[in-house]
Amino acid sequence: MRINPTTSGPEVSALEKKNLGRIAQIIGPVLDVAFPPGKMPYIYNALVVKGQDTVGQQINVTCEVQQVLGNNRVRAVAMSATDGLMRGMEVIDTEAPLSVPVGGATLGRIFNVLGEPIDNLGPVDTRTTSPIHRSAPAFIQLDTKLSIFETGIKVVDLLAPYRRGGKIGLFGGAGVGKTVLIMELINNIAKAHGGVSVFGGVGERTPYGSCISFASDKSLIE
Repeated sequence: MRINPTTSGPEVSALEKKNLGRIAQIIGPVLDVAFPPGKMPYIYNALVVKGQDTVGQQINVTCEVQQVLGNNRVRAVAMSATDGLMRGMEVIDTEAPLSVPVGGATLGRIFNVLGEPIDNLGPVDTRTTSPIHRSAPAFIQLDTKLSIFETGIKVVDLLAPYRRGGKIGLFGGAGVGKTVLIMELINNIAKAHGGVSVFGGVGERTPYGSCISFASDKSLIE
């Protein structure tokens, strides 16, 4: 397995066709891409498919390399629908991992997996970006002290306190208040700790990002 040593992502406008491959197989969101010998992309490299489908519609699909298959082929997962893609289409290796904008300009904004704003609030300053895959902090950088993270929610702090620096799983059926609890945590963390909360919607949770953003805009959480 080849792991990408690059720590910064490419600018989309600066994409150059330095390393080209061809789609060899399409299985739903999974693409097998063939590259010339000696020009295999690294794991986690972003691949871009640009072109037109059979009816003339523009195609712009970004994929992420997940596996080296051998025989000069890699397997990548598409970050959007693969409708219109065909075998033999040209694939560009960006020679860098997927990167997203970071910094104060991103606060209060909603992004897709590619770091593109989808909240209809205009463009975002993308001069500072960070790759989505990064090395874990070294052990000496971690705080090994056991301490409780005060959420400000009495029933949580009393009956099921959260460990600072740990991970928490909330399990429950539909309509029991999971999103309400998340919104209250975001509110309390901002007020009591001056912290920043990042909400990542995956699968079924994706629409709740808009819900939380709407509540914030309407001052339901401040």
